[in-house]
Amino acid sequence: MREIYRILDANFNRAREALRVIEDCGRFVLNDPAITAMAKHFRSDLKVLLDALPHAELVVSRDTPGDLGRDITSKTEPAREDIEDVATAACKRLTEALRTVEEYTKIIAPVKALELERMRYDAYTLEQRLCTRFLVTQRFRNVKLYAMLSSGLCKSGSLKAVARAVIAGGADAIQLREKDIEDDAFLAYAAELRELADQTDRLLVINDRADIAAIVGADGLHLGQHDLPITEARRLLRPGAFIGRSCHSVQEARQAINEGADYVALGPMFRTDTKNRQPVGPAVLEEIHETYETVPLPIVAVGGINADNVREVLRRGAKCVAVCSAINAADDPQAAAEAIRRQMDSEQ
Repeated sequence: MREIYRILDANFNRAREALRVIEDCGRFVLNDPAITAMAKHFRSDLKVLLDALPHAELVVSRDTPGDLGRDITSKTEPAREDIEDVATAACKRLTEALRTVEEYTKIIAPVKALELERMRYDAYTLEQRLCTRFLVTQRFRNVKLYAMLSSGLCKSGSLKAVARAVIAGGADAIQLREKDIEDDAFLAYAAELRELADQTDRLLVINDRADIAAIVGADGLHLGQHDLPITEARRLLRPGAFIGRSCHSVQEARQAINEGADYVALGPMFRTDTKNRQPVGPAVLEEIHETYETVPLPIVAVGGINADNVREVLRRGAKCVAVCSAINAADDPQAAAEAIRRQMDSEQ
């Protein structure tokens, strides 16, 4: 029985250590409250289960100096490429440890083994969430020109025609931003843009409407300050979908980051007819980058940006700009997008 206790003790320790690595990644790297809470509650559940077993016997059976595995190391174990590699390795270690605990617990406490099986499946969900968050961040990090489209502003043709034109002009992502149309029309536009985004390998974001984003399988959802909480909206979206939040100050950006946003849209940079708000100005970009220099979260400059002033926001630290009126209301949306993209490519 001592051998079984040694196995259980070692693997309970592995599982707890792995969960701490995952929790710290969710808390300090991804700023994801869901991952942080899942890992924290997981550790608590694991402690409750461990306390129900002969805990003292497990600890007494420990023989660290005599453990043959201490001196056996694989070639890949001492090295990690990046934070994602660290977190992914911790997830694998967690599920492997739980499987071992589950199997050997069947000998001494079969009923508890059923709880461990459930926990192991929960661990797979936690791993999926963590890997998805890294994937989402990587996908959106490649976006430079983010075009926001509204049928009421389109001057040169249909919404789909304008969308096709701005994609040809260099937009990496398109957002459907409709404030005053019926649901059926909104859904029809969203379906059209979903098809176009698939054809052109671009990201589709839906503004405000989590339900429509879910229906068409949008790549992302953009929320205003007073829209749904991010954690609740995420429940509706497909796995891998990202969520952005509109912010107008460093304080609001901090809140969005802590809430688990995948990106923050900060503005308005300049005066714009689409936002009834005083501009915050490009200087706020420097402030936000100084505050969150080590946080892997894209900051999108938005509001009144066009080919004439885009360089100013880039020089203040913006890597991505969201553009609405300068593209929608242009006589030639493709040329307007090309002009902005040209300035961006020459500056970055």
